[in-house]
Amino acid sequence: MYTDLKTYQQIIALLKKYNIKNCVLSAGSRNVPFVHSVEKDSFFNCYSVVDERSAGYFALGLAQERHEPVVISCTASTASCNYYPAVAEAFYQNVPIVILTSDRNPTMLGQREDQMINQVGMFDRHVRKSVNLPIIHDEDDEYYCERLINEALLELNHHGGGPVHINIPMKGYNNNFTVKELPKVKKIDRIDLESDEGIWNEKFKKLEDAKRIMVVCGQKDFVSDSLRNNIIEFFSKYNSVIIADHMSNLDFDKAINPVLGFDAKFINNKKMIELLPEIVISFGGQVFSGLKPELKKYYKNVEHWSIEPDGKVVDLFKSLKYIFECSEETFFKKANDYSKSKNNQDYYNLISNYVNGIKYPEFEFSHVYAIKNTVERIKENSILHLSINDSIRISNFFKIKNNINVSANIGTFGIDGPISTFIGHSVMSSKPAYLITGDLAFFYDMNALRLNSIRNNMHILLINNHGGSEFYYNGSYLDKYSDLHTTARHMTKAEGWVKSNNFKYISASTKEEFDSKIDEFINNKDQPILFEIFTEMSKDAKCINDFYNIEKPKDLKEKIISKSKNVVKKTLGQETAEKIAKKIGIIK
Repeated sequence: MYTDLKTYQQIIALLKKYNIKNCVLSAGSRNVPFVHSVEKDSFFNCYSVVDERSAGYFALGLAQERHEPVVISCTASTASCNYYPAVAEAFYQNVPIVILTSDRNPTMLGQREDQMINQVGMFDRHVRKSVNLPIIHDEDDEYYCERLINEALLELNHHGGGPVHINIPMKGYNNNFTVKELPKVKKIDRIDLESDEGIWNEKFKKLEDAKRIMVVCGQKDFVSDSLRNNIIEFFSKYNSVIIADHMSNLDFDKAINPVLGFDAKFINNKKMIELLPEIVISFGGQVFSGLKPELKKYYKNVEHWSIEPDGKVVDLFKSLKYIFECSEETFFKKANDYSKSKNNQDYYNLISNYVNGIKYPEFEFSHVYAIKNTVERIKENSILHLSINDSIRISNFFKIKNNINVSANIGTFGIDGPISTFIGHSVMSSKPAYLITGDLAFFYDMNALRLNSIRNNMHILLINNHGGSEFYYNGSYLDKYSDLHTTARHMTKAEGWVKSNNFKYISASTKEEFDSKIDEFINNKDQPILFEIFTEMSKDAKCINDFYNIEKPKDLKEKIISKSKNVVKKTLGQETAEKIAKKIGIIK
């Protein structure tokens, strides 16, 4: 029987997954849940050493002799401090020791709680990794706890290895041992260039047998010809689909942009399940699209492989299984060298037919109209910088020409700095350079227009819809007071400031005005230019949401039934409506 404390259940289960058997245990009230659980489990070899300082050194000797990790476990407060000398010694000798420090309720820190000190990160620079586990209340806490334990245990033998620290807070003493079976936990494996070739081949064989592989390309400022060609060859050999938005900068005509089709406001659960991959391979930086949260919903059905040159744990979809510590070029080349198979393109056709089947309406004058008719006109061999949210989202609805280098500050997704970053790009290039920005981001960073390094290749499309349309886009909570502060409504114009900084200034408030000036904006070369588009944020947000609701054929029947039910209920009452619904088969 095991402790009913879920954090320790996960620790014990993952120690087994990592085949870590030897435990040096120091008696104490707080670590009883762990000690009593492992001392009854024949998998573990347990050693009792009451003095924690001695226990640490004893574990050091065990680990050195066995050439494998050893666990040390103690109670809270000064007990944990006594580990420090041995931990430091293990760190400088690269000896793998798992330090488990039990802790009290974190809400009581500094409140004169008995036997409580700050144990979070207490071994500081003398451990390879330090994690503080959550007190588990729900499924998200369970996932987070499992990931943190994996992160720590993965560092025991990573790049020389050494000790790792896991701090385990709990609300109170726990002496209940009622759990018969440990939870099913996911072990994350790291595979690098020193791993046995047989391990690599085993994974590529799994890819070769897979029917649905989704390769998700995150943000990359530059994709080399070598990487691009290896991805294209991978696509030709494996049953895969390549997912890339504009910021992936992957020029491949069969790559599919997921920003519209996989947005939670657009795709329904039934369709998402129909399109799910078996294996998803990710590389690069941030993924902007709604694909990320959608895949997280179905993490139990998807296996995630992450290509991380530095080997870090990046669990984008809550389903991380393997980390490949190598360059993207290396991974895809090794996969291509292994396989002689051919992509049947069934999965590609499934995704492609869905995305390409989305019908676009004739957009009224709005930020969508302005951005669409700008990005589609930008010529090859240009630079395009996108500010945040709407600029990125809407630009990705539409196709752009090849050899346009696209960037955005989505490492942090902050509103600050888009103009400054864009100017940095433009001054280092002779290519035409374009920025698409909303008004809040523009006015936040407008001082950058004073920089004396500005060149004539700069083109700025400013969508001035008088505030934050993103709040209207997600605005079920908005009311008549929201424009006071929530949406930051304003009546500011950019014209005076722009002209004073020697920019050419043009503007449009109607579709006709925009159409008559867009070519001038795109082709201008004589001086930097700013095109200010005046729209209304509430109407702009409605334009996108209406667009999402146009193309939902799978939902049509459900909508009709739902509306019919509501009409019948209002007319005949709940009880009568249910009787009729049962008779005609709408409900059982």
